[in-house]
Amino acid sequence: MSVVSNPQKITPFLWFDGQAEAAMNYYTAVFPHSSITRLNKWGAGTPFPAEWVMAGTMILNGLQIHAFDAGPQFQFNESISFFVHCKDQEEVDYYWSKLCAGGSEGQCGWLKDQFGLSWQIVPEYLGQKMQGGDPHRIGQMMQALGQMKKLVIAELDAAYNA
Repeated sequence: MSVVSNPQKITPFLWFDGQAEAAMNYYTAVFPHSSITRLNKWGAGTPFPAEWVMAGTMILNGLQIHAFDAGPQFQFNESISFFVHCKDQEEVDYYWSKLCAGGSEGQCGWLKDQFGLSWQIVPEYLGQKMQGGDPHRIGQMMQALGQMKKLVIAELDAAYNA
């Protein structure tokens, strides 16, 4: 692992409770073009367990994210989520199944992974219709979306075209 220069001006920073390394390994296995570029442990004589991550950096499909372990004081909640743009239903299905494993499904394409982090798994189709579609049809599609957990493009399309 090597430290890589980061052209990002803003980098997400994730606080874990003893699970940073497991999360980093998991996320880099789920997303293509991903790797862990730094992993330093707290070590002996620190206020945290020696095997916990003091400074971790991962690249998830081009996005640099920092992670560390510092206890249970702060927990993830739905007010912050990662939005995954999916080109088709196959990608929606892949990311939904991988990220939802050990976690929980939410409404409208949202889920919580096994580490408690929220994700939105969204097909490009939805954005395309939202940007340039007919307002009445968008309303129909959004009513259907409100009834879904994992988003299904065929059902969104059927509602849009009803």
